[in-house]
This record gives sequence, C-alpha cells and structure tokens, in this order.
Amino acid sequence: MSGLADLTLGFIPLTDCAPLVVAKAQGFFAEEGLEVALSREASWATIRDKVAVGALDGAHMLAPTALAPAGLEGGSMLAPLALNQNGSAITVSIQLAALMAEADPGALAAPLVTAHALAAVVARRREQGAPPLTFAVVFPHSMHNYFLRYWLAQAGIDPDRDVRLVVTPPPRMVEHLRSGEIDGFCVGAPWNAAAVDEGLGESLIKASQFWPGGPDKVFGVTAAWAERHGDELRAALRALIRAAAWADEPGNHAELVALLSRPDHVGVEPEIVARALKSEIVFHRNAAGLPRREHALWFLSQMVRWGQVEADLDLAAVADRVYRPDLFREAALSLGPVLEPAQVFADAAPPASALFDGARFDPADVRAYAASFAVGRAG
Repeated sequence: MSGLADLTLGFIPLTDCAPLVVAKAQGFFAEEGLEVALSREASWATIRDKVAVGALDGAHMLAPTALAPAGLEGGSMLAPLALNQNGSAITVSIQLAALMAEADPGALAAPLVTAHALAAVVARRREQGAPPLTFAVVFPHSMHNYFLRYWLAQAGIDPDRDVRLVVTPPPRMVEHLRSGEIDGFCVGAPWNAAAVDEGLGESLIKASQFWPGGPDKVFGVTAAWAERHGDELRAALRALIRAAAWADEPGNHAELVALLSRPDHVGVEPEIVARALKSEIVFHRNAAGLPRREHALWFLSQMVRWGQVEADLDLAAVADRVYRPDLFREAALSLGPVLEPAQVFADAAPPASALFDGARFDPADVRAYAASFAVGRAG
C-alpha cells in the first residue's frame, strides 16, 4: 500500500497522448506508487466535463480548454505540465487541393502562403453563389481552432463569414472528409497522415511551420483536486516527465509506435503513427514540458481576437492561476539525476515567439496584439 489514491486519467486517441500511455506501460506510474487506469474518451467536451465533475482525476487536455471561461466557471483548471509541442496540421480534400492549384499554383506550392490559393477559391465560389466551404476543428477552445483561424485570416479569409467551421472529434475527421461533410480540417497526429495515406486529403501546413516550438496539449486537473491530492499530483507529474523524456528518445520510437498503434490507444497502422514522431512532435527536449506563461497568454490573445472572452477579463491573472510552472519545477527537481536539468529547464532561453507570418507576440501587451490583426473581433 502506497497510501496514494488510485487515479483514472482520460485521453483522446492522438499521438500526443504518448506520455500517459508510456507512463502506464513502462511502469513509471507504478514506481511512484500510483495505480492508474487510462480511459479512452470520445471527445474533448467529454474530457472537459468529466474532469470538471470528478469522473476523471486528470487528463490529456487541450491547453486553451484549461484556460477557457467555461473551465473557470466549472471550478478552475490547472495545467502543471505541457504534454507536447507541434503535431497538428491543416489538411484539405484532394478535390479542394486541385481547385486551389488551379486558382493559384504559385501559392499552393509555398506552405507559408498556401491560404492565398484558398482565398481565390473562396472568392470564386462566392461569385458563383456556391455554399461556403466547411472546415472542422476539434473544439472551439483549441490550438487547432486558433491555428486554422490564423492561417485563414492571414490570407484575408474571415473564418466566421467566408467559410463554415464545425466541431468534430479527432478520430472522426477522416470519416467526415471521406463522406464529403467537410472540405478540410485542422487536427493533431496521426489523423492528417491517415487522410493522406487513404488518398483523401493533402496536408498544407504543419504546426511546426505555423509556429516553431508552438504549444499544444497539457496535463489538466481541477484546482480543487490538486489541493486535495498534492502527493498524487506530484507523483503523476514525475511519472509523466519521465515518460515524455522516454518518448523523445529515437531508440524508443519503435516501441512507442507499437504502443500507440494498439486499438485501446490510438488504433491506426504503425506507419501512420510513426510519421509525426520522426521530426514533428516534441514531448520533452528543449523544456517542452514546462507550461510557459507566454503560451497561456498567446492562447488568451486568440480568445480575445475571436470574441470568446469578456472584455474585462484579467488575462494575466487567468494565465497565472491556470498555468503552474512551479508545480512542474517542483516535480522535475525531485527526480534528481534521472533527468538532465538542461533539458528540463531550458526556459532560460525565451521560446520562439514569431509565427509563420513573421508577426511577433508581445506577452506584455496581449490586448494590443489581439487587436492588431486586420481580421478579427477584437478592438
């Protein structure tokens, strides 16, 4: 008997659930005295709701969901660990990709301005009286929603007026592209690769091109749970940090791919899982696990830009309440020589702040940044 509570942790079938899967499979949770059951969930809304009401002790979570107003009303979420950087991409149907190539072949050939080819297609459809194109994102408060909106708006496409955005759970994206219900999507690995592998879609821009080293998922718990279960949270963070370091090791990738490919985890062919692990997703190196205040503020800037938060919300206070690098540091330091400190605390160097369009984010002036874009609802 360890004296620690048994935990149930939720995850969505995505490649970036790897730290939870590895910590369970490699015995890192058990070595911390935790008996952990992993629960494969159907959608991000389910994850949010189950964590909020205590049906899950913690979960693989969209970082903006932890910061979102709904989460705060539900009792305040904490994000004491970032699970990964990069991993998502924007993919369109092969039919739409062909129309884009016809409309503006030069733009389609250059990933950073590809959306300009889409803008030409959108304009042509409007002239023809055709219905707007439909794109899917995984949740309104998600990196994927902000990534897609930013990319569209950079080309002059208003995501609320010129196209139709719908919410679709990640594992259903390929099915909906195949049926023609959607024309494209932004989702995490491995679902972009799965669409390309089936010959259904073409990936246009990856997260690492959109924002090198940009944030994605976190490990989320409620503040109330963390207060009651401080020892369990510290133990879980230690196990997850070790798992993230293990997952980054190229020598472990064959075993990681086999683990994630299992039907009870992600459930797709190994070669599809392997694709994003080669050069895209980072779990641990370069201090990827540290929940950075700047990242929280960027997510909040996008909530302001797209009208998702009240004008008087204290953004800095929300970032400081939800993102908890102090809890990450405490857990990581207690691991001692197990981990290389330079890998864990590389935050002495500031994170890359320039996105694909060259615009730099100033975390000291979030609202001015949010209002600086030609397309948006801020200001």
